[in-house]
Amino acid sequence: MKRFLLIVALSSCALMSAHAQEYEWKHVEMDGSRTGCTSPSKDNVPQAVGTIKRGVYTAPNGKVYRRCSAAARTARVVLDAQPVMAGVKDVIAYSTETMAATYPESALSNWFIDILMAKTEALAGRKVHIGITNFGGIRVDMPKGDVILDDMLSMFPFRNTLVYVEHTGKQIRSFLELMAANRFEVLGGVRVVAEDGKLVSVEIDGEPLDDDKVYGLATISFLLKGGDGLSLDHNALYVLDFEDVQIIDAVLEHVLAETAAGRPIEYKTDGRVVIRNTKEEGR
Repeated sequence: MKRFLLIVALSSCALMSAHAQEYEWKHVEMDGSRTGCTSPSKDNVPQAVGTIKRGVYTAPNGKVYRRCSAAARTARVVLDAQPVMAGVKDVIAYSTETMAATYPESALSNWFIDILMAKTEALAGRKVHIGITNFGGIRVDMPKGDVILDDMLSMFPFRNTLVYVEHTGKQIRSFLELMAANRFEVLGGVRVVAEDGKLVSVEIDGEPLDDDKVYGLATISFLLKGGDGLSLDHNALYVLDFEDVQIIDAVLEHVLAETAAGRPIEYKTDGRVVIRNTKEEGR
């Protein structure tokens, strides 16, 4: 007799596999057609996952599986986990649209870096002119509609901390030139134009970047010493790492405050990163 494992159907889920210190995430469509299972919310576990009585598992679609079957054993594991998972299924916000972190600029990535900049400025008590974080730190999309705590925890799973750094404009320019030649990270507080791998222009606060001026930079600990090929502490004039404030702390504080004020999650692109490729256009 062919045996199978019960798969609790998620319309879309994020899976992470670890190899040493490298992580890979991908979306996978899960098939719950044999059982009728769907992703359970906090309040509909029996309807979404089914029930077990005297070891016998009854799936949401009405099918019954004997006590020792693979389906019944797997269902028991899933059902036993639900009370522990209840807290992360709390609805904490509402998003007016689905948002994805698309390159080189997106509503989601702009929303993210602008939150980090505001929080870093508040913590440092110093002006933050520019923000840099990484696209790879945003692991799943923002859903449209109700947003649960687990959405945020899955979106920003890494325990990187907020960092304030001071640099001369000349050093900021060198970081942006490096990104223009390779790949831009998530940027805030700045408008850049790059063409054919070269930095064409940079504006901060509506003014051209001044090589001699000192600027405040908000970033994360991952990018401070080599993450994604950047070492944002290089030639720094001042570094302040807020070791007790992780990315998710800043994001959740902002989200909960906006929800309490009756405002949904919504954002937009604003043309802060423009990339032109004349060689491609000429083909």
